[in-house]
Amino acid sequence: MKQKRRAIVATLLSLGFFCTLALSVAPQLHERVHPDANHADHVCAVSLFASGSYEHSAQPSLVSAPGLAPQLSEIPTLRSVWVPSLFLVAHIFAHAPPAR
Repeated sequence: MKQKRRAIVATLLSLGFFCTLALSVAPQLHERVHPDANHADHVCAVSLFASGSYEHSAQPSLVSAPGLAPQLSEIPTLRSVWVPSLFLVAHIFAHAPPAR
């Protein structure tokens, strides 16, 4: 009996989720359910799901572009450094295949 109730609740929740999903991608169908669906102040599960967020706060506008960091204004000069090759130190023929 307990598993049957769980299955019914899971089915109803899944059905509600898919109906919300279907209404969020079909605005004409959403307007049939809610006549005021195209208004800006309309809030329901479908409009929240379609917007992708619970809060409808807009991002603050960018007033001015940030300036460049003063550390990057001067590029240091590059100098070459000689690094000895490690292969010159190794014995090239020390690990050769055995001679016949």
